[in-house]
Amino acid sequence: MNSPIEAESTRLLDAVRSLLLAKNVTTPQEIAERIRITDAASPAQGARMVAKAWCDPKYRALMLADGTKAAEALGIAMRGAPPLGVLEDTGELHNLVVCTLCSCYPRAVLGYPPFWFKSAAYRARAVRDPRGVLAEWGTVLPEATRVRVVDSTADYRWMVLPLRPAGTEDWPEERLAALVREGDMIGVTLPDRLAVTRPGAAAGPAS
Repeated sequence: MNSPIEAESTRLLDAVRSLLLAKNVTTPQEIAERIRITDAASPAQGARMVAKAWCDPKYRALMLADGTKAAEALGIAMRGAPPLGVLEDTGELHNLVVCTLCSCYPRAVLGYPPFWFKSAAYRARAVRDPRGVLAEWGTVLPEATRVRVVDSTADYRWMVLPLRPAGTEDWPEERLAALVREGDMIGVTLPDRLAVTRPGAAAGPAS
């Protein structure tokens, strides 16, 4: 049974939808398409992009130049979404994505933001103490590796292209995609070639 808050949210959503239809702002078909696109969005979409970039230098170049076009090249619907930028990790540079104001997130390719990404603690500490935040996730980087914190905004969303794990040189794209986690594409974790689960929402930092 829905809570009173959920019931009220549903009522308001239905009212807005009915108004949009009555004003001919949209059509039932367009609403259905948007629902389909939203439901299809998940970290598995971003993992497909990462795996292909690891295997295909031309696609990697496209992904770094224009994340939106790279997503669309894999059939990921980006219409209506803010531009997508992709940050490449290297041996000298590690990227960490945060939204300092709210929860701006590349939903088209990663789905809904996890609870920890929206938390005030993560948003503040990722800027003040990025290495401390990474350590809570079990991510310890060499001192020589620079950590760059990038702010995702309403106008421009970001995801990370992490380093490909050693020992995966002969892996096919599908197997590579299976080891890429949501946290890897935000920068709080690193891909682990021993991972066996499908991409999904990272649970949160270690306690």
